[in-house]
Amino acid sequence: MSAQDVDASGLQSMAEVVEDIRNAAKGDDKTTLGEVLRALEHASFVPVLLAPALIVVTPLSGIPFFSSFCGLVIALVAGQMFFGRSSLWIPRFLDQRTIPSKRLRDATDSLRKPARWIDKRTKARLQFLVSPPFDRITHFLCMLCGLVMPMLELVPFSSSILGAAVTMMALTLLLRDGLFALIGFGFIGVVIGLVVYLL
Repeated sequence: MSAQDVDASGLQSMAEVVEDIRNAAKGDDKTTLGEVLRALEHASFVPVLLAPALIVVTPLSGIPFFSSFCGLVIALVAGQMFFGRSSLWIPRFLDQRTIPSKRLRDATDSLRKPARWIDKRTKARLQFLVSPPFDRITHFLCMLCGLVMPMLELVPFSSSILGAAVTMMALTLLLRDGLFALIGFGFIGVVIGLVVYLL
């Protein structure tokens, strides 16, 4: 994916992000990760960050090494947010990673009801967590979660839990509700506890 300007406005709900991800899976065979991200390019960085995190939470995380690729995308997008880039860049080897289209459609179908449930319960809470400089902390933690995912590929459930953490933190930025950030921080704590336990 080449660098392109990403407008600061765009999608305003989790349900809209889920629908755009599903609409990207048009082919009968395979859908590339790049096609999913391009379906969200008209929006801000945040829906592009949310997409791979949501995918990792679904059964698609069971595809070998797919969680690692999603983690790298999360790290790249969050890193560009952290450093204040105005355009998004994803390297070709990640852009061309494929997902079975039917499995992607099934995964997003399973997210529709939770997405609507979350959207209905969102309100302005803990606003300081979505304002500078605290929003940079969220960007950094999302980047860190993405970088750690490939290293924890063999630790059961760790990628999905980290994906849930990034999902919650991205929702904080998308929906302007700081409560989701606290939930995301809790998921990170669960992964740290899991790794310590296994070691």
